[in-house]
Amino acid sequence: MKRNLAALAVLVLAAVSACGAPSDPLKDNNAPAADGTINIGSVDFPENKLLAQIYATVLREAGVKSEVASPVSAREVVLKGLKDGSFTLVPDYSGNLLQALDPATTLTKSEDVYNALKQKTGPDLEVLEPAPGEDKDVLVVTQQVAQQFNLKSMADLGPKCPQLTLAAAGEWKTRWEAKIKQLYNCTFKEIRSTDAGGPVTLDAIKGGSAQVANLFTTASAISTNNFVQLADPKNMYPAQNVIPLAKSGKLKDAAKLALNQISKKITTEKLAAAVKRIEVDKENPQDVAWDFVKQNAG
Repeated sequence: MKRNLAALAVLVLAAVSACGAPSDPLKDNNAPAADGTINIGSVDFPENKLLAQIYATVLREAGVKSEVASPVSAREVVLKGLKDGSFTLVPDYSGNLLQALDPATTLTKSEDVYNALKQKTGPDLEVLEPAPGEDKDVLVVTQQVAQQFNLKSMADLGPKCPQLTLAAAGEWKTRWEAKIKQLYNCTFKEIRSTDAGGPVTLDAIKGGSAQVANLFTTASAISTNNFVQLADPKNMYPAQNVIPLAKSGKLKDAAKLALNQISKKITTEKLAAAVKRIEVDKENPQDVAWDFVKQNAG
């Protein structure tokens, strides 16, 4: 990076002395960005807001002016904001973004999804290099269930499904019931509609009313409850690599280089650990982003 973290640390100490917290220089802003400033949008959930702050931090490290806008409600709002110029840059997820741009897609592998995205974004949008880290659907079980049924993957799960109940969001049945039967010969004893990886799902698997739950790979609940993630060797769930999505023609080479460099360091494990600091430890996303960039510089 153009400006090293040692020099940046001096600025942080000055900010702490003046304002009381290292997060003060990272300013949230609803107003349109000034000319030449990268305005970064996000969707209103902890991980996406964290990624926006990581992008802002690394861009400032590269000497690029950036601001983080207040989060919005949904991807549709983000995409509209990129196209009309309200945002310059947003963090997104490859599979869900491709699904939004091409609802008929059946691609699931990381490379295939990314290559398709480059063709589907059109003249208004530009995708940068994807991170290896993903926030994707995953089936999990407790340690006890994993040992009882000898489960390590969805292939192991298939023949055991008639004995097991799944807890998942309401749309899971419509979207995945036929697919999991096709790929893994899995027909659950029951599919219990709960929520999208939220407290109702967690209560079901922790309480034993369900033995399998659909969560997301960066969910802090996986590590805090020591759940076992079942591998998906046939790629039923599409890749969801973290990806910077930008307004075409608005990012200079220095900004692209900085973003691509930090993307290389965003693994699923690192992202999950960072999200845990926000969701469980209740730390400020700006401070967590600052630490992430410091620890993954270079």
